[in-house]
Amino acid sequence: MPRGEKSSYTDKQKRQATHIENGYKAQGISEKEAEARAWATVNKLTGGGRKSGSGRGKPTKKTPARKGLKPGPKRAS
Repeated sequence: MPRGEKSSYTDKQKRQATHIENGYKAQGISEKEAEARAWATVNKLTGGGRKSGSGRGKPTKKTPARKGLKPGPKRAS
């Protein structure tokens, strides 16, 4: 499989990448850079495209998606 080929990704992963890419474009990042960052984020979340074998049903990591969130209100202690 040549580099950059997206055929091994699931439909959900492709949708995720599109949504992430649109978010980067809204921030003013170039189209090419937004696409690269979006796929890097999807790879980090899900571990890449479809893979065969047992034990592959692992939960997705949500920390990369939460990275850009603003901190919540400070708690009074």
